[in-house]
Amino acid sequence: MKKPKRYLITSALPYANGPLHLGHIAGAYLPADIYVRYLKLKGEDVAFICGSDEHGVPITLRARKEGVSPQDIVDKYHVMMKKSFDELGIAFDIYHRTSDPLHHETASDFFKVMNEKGEFIEKEEEQFFDEQEQQFLADRYIIGTCPKCSFENAYGDQCEKCGTSLSPKELINPKSTISGNPPVLKTTKHWYLDLEKYQHEWLEKWIDSHKSDWKANVYGQCKSWLNSGLQPRAVTRDLDWGVPVPVPNSEGKVLYVWFDAPIGYISATKAWAIENGKNWKDYWQSDDSRLIHFIGKDNIVFHCLIFPAMLKAHGDYILPDNVPANEFLNLEGDKLSTSRNWAVWIHEYLKDFPGKQDVLRYAICTTLPEQKDNDFTWKDFQIRNNSELVAIFGNFVNRTIVLTHKYFEGKVPACGELTQFDKDTLTEISVIKRNLEKSIENFRFREAIKTAMDLARLGNKYLTDTEPWKVIKTDEERVKTILNVSLQITANLSIIMEPFIPFTAEKLRRFLNIEKLNWDLAGNDDLLKSGHQIAEAELLFDKIEDEEIEKQIQKLMDSKAVNEIANLSADRQDIKVDPPKENITYDEFSKMDIRVGTILEAERVPKTDKLLKLKIDTGIDQRTVVSGIAVDHKPEEIIGKQVSILVNLVPRTIKGIESKGMILMAEDANGKLRFVIPGEKTSNGSGIK
Repeated sequence: MKKPKRYLITSALPYANGPLHLGHIAGAYLPADIYVRYLKLKGEDVAFICGSDEHGVPITLRARKEGVSPQDIVDKYHVMMKKSFDELGIAFDIYHRTSDPLHHETASDFFKVMNEKGEFIEKEEEQFFDEQEQQFLADRYIIGTCPKCSFENAYGDQCEKCGTSLSPKELINPKSTISGNPPVLKTTKHWYLDLEKYQHEWLEKWIDSHKSDWKANVYGQCKSWLNSGLQPRAVTRDLDWGVPVPVPNSEGKVLYVWFDAPIGYISATKAWAIENGKNWKDYWQSDDSRLIHFIGKDNIVFHCLIFPAMLKAHGDYILPDNVPANEFLNLEGDKLSTSRNWAVWIHEYLKDFPGKQDVLRYAICTTLPEQKDNDFTWKDFQIRNNSELVAIFGNFVNRTIVLTHKYFEGKVPACGELTQFDKDTLTEISVIKRNLEKSIENFRFREAIKTAMDLARLGNKYLTDTEPWKVIKTDEERVKTILNVSLQITANLSIIMEPFIPFTAEKLRRFLNIEKLNWDLAGNDDLLKSGHQIAEAELLFDKIEDEEIEKQIQKLMDSKAVNEIANLSADRQDIKVDPPKENITYDEFSKMDIRVGTILEAERVPKTDKLLKLKIDTGIDQRTVVSGIAVDHKPEEIIGKQVSILVNLVPRTIKGIESKGMILMAEDANGKLRFVIPGEKTSNGSGIK
C-alpha cells in the first residue's frame, strides 16, 4: 500500500490464566515492540494496542480449582502480565482487558450489527455435555482416540500427533477432560459465522493478493485451511462467564472467546483514544491507516481468515495489511509447556537477572522463530551476553569513553583531516542504517539485530586498527580525529539500538550526556559537537558467570524430575500388580547368595528367540549364565553392564549349555524386563542383602 498516514499495531491478547513466558515474548510481543519503537523514532503516528484476554472456559476451570471467582483469576494475572511487560520494556500505548465494561459494550454492538445484517446462521445442534459438571464442552475439553492415527489423547478439534483437524464427534471413545467421564450429546442453539460463504466470495482472492508480501509460513497455513474448506463456526457458546449474547432468548449464552477477543483490539483502541484525545475511528475505519497484527503461529487462522471475515462482514473496518506471525520457540531442545513447567517465566527472569532486561531482549531477538521453530538455550544466552554484548558492544563503548576522558578530560575532541579509512568508516554507518531499515520494514528482526550489531563491530575494528593508545605518543591531533569518529559511532548506536535494547540505549545517552535522537539523524557524523562534555565511563554490560547459567538449567532439570515422578505416579494407577506370594522366613531368604557382577560377553543362543548366553564376572569367578532377556536387550548393548546375580542356584542345562546362576530382573506391567542394578558402580562380588 502507499505510505500510510497512521499505524495501528496489535499484539495477540495473552490469556489471563497464567504468567508470561519466553515463548509469548518471542511470538507476538518483542517483534511488535521493535517495530513500534522504530516507527516512533521516525516520527510516525502509531497506536500500539494490547490487553488481557479474560473470558473462556480455562478461566472458569482455574477459578473452580482455586475456589475463587473468575474475576479474581483475571485480576491476578492481568496485573502480573502488565508488570512483566512494563519491566521488560514492551511499551504498549495501552494494555486493556476484555472484562472491562467498554469491551463488553463494543463486542455486543459488533455482534448486533452483524446479526441485524443477517451475517449469522442460527441453528440447533447436538453438542457434547458433561452431566457431572453440568456444562457444554469446548472442543479442547474433549479428548479421545484419533480416527486417523489411533492416538489416544487427541483433542476435539485436532490430533496433535498426526495434525488432522477433527470435530468432537469424530473421536473414538470421547471423554471430558474436566470430569473424566464420557460426555453425552445435548441439543443447544447457537449463532454461526458462515466462513464457507466468505471463502468463495472474497477471502481466497484477498489471501492470494498477499502472497508476495506476507511471510511464507503465514500464507502457507492460510492456503492449507482454505484448501481444506472453511465451515460455519459458532460465535456463541453456553457459559456464564463472558460477554452475554445481546439478543432475546439467549440466556446462559456468551460470545465465544475467539469472537470477542479480537474485538478487544477495537475496545482497547477506544479506551486509548478517550485517554489521549484521539478519534479511534481514524485508526480502524480509515483507508489511510495501516493495520498490522503480531501473533504466534497458533493464532494465524484467527487473524488472517476469521477476524478479517468478521471485519468485512461488519462493513465499517479496514482489513489487516500484514500479519507477520512467528513460529514456536522451543526451550533447551524441548517444546515449551506451561503444564510441565518447562518454561522461562518472565517475572522469574526479571527477579533472577535484575537490570538485564536487554540481555533477554537481545538473546530472544537473535533466535526469533521467524520462519520455523527455533530453540532458546541458556548457554546461547550466556554466549550472546559475554561474547557479543560485553566483548563487542560494551568493549567498544567503554574504550571510547575511557580514552576520551584520559586524553581530553571527557570533552569531544575536534575532528581534523580525515583519512580514507576514516571516510570509509563513517560512510559505513549510513550503509548499516539503510540495511537495518530494510530488515525491520520487512519484519526480519533477526537479520536486523545482526545488522545493528555490525555498527558496534565496525567501531571495535576502527579502534583496534587505528590504535589511539599508541598514536597519542606521537600525534595528538590524529587521536582527536580517531576519538571523534569513535564517539560519532557511539552516538549512532544510541539511535539504532533503541528499538532492540532500549534500556541500553538510554544508558548510552546518559554516558554521552544527550537527549533521545530521532531516526533521521542516524548516519550523521556530527551528532556530538566539538567540546561537548560526556560522562565518566561505566560498564554497559556485565559478564554472566557459569554459576548463574547452571542455576537456571538446574531449575529446568528439577521441573523435568518432578514431571517424571508425576508421570510415574499416573502410570501406577493403570498398572495391575501381582498379589504378594506366601511369606517366607528370614532363614529361607538368607540362604540366597546374591552378588553384584558384570557382563563380560553376550551372544544369542542359536534357534531361540528369548535366550542369551552371558559370561559374568561375579567377583568370585567368571561363569556362564543362560537368561531369557533377548526380547528386551541386544547382546552388544549389555556388555559391561552390572547385574545382580544369584550365584548359589543349582546349575541346570538349557539348550545344551550349563547355566550357573540367575540374574535378577524387574518386569513391568507390559512384560518389559529391566536389570536390577546398584544405584552406583560397585565392585564385583559385593553381596546384596
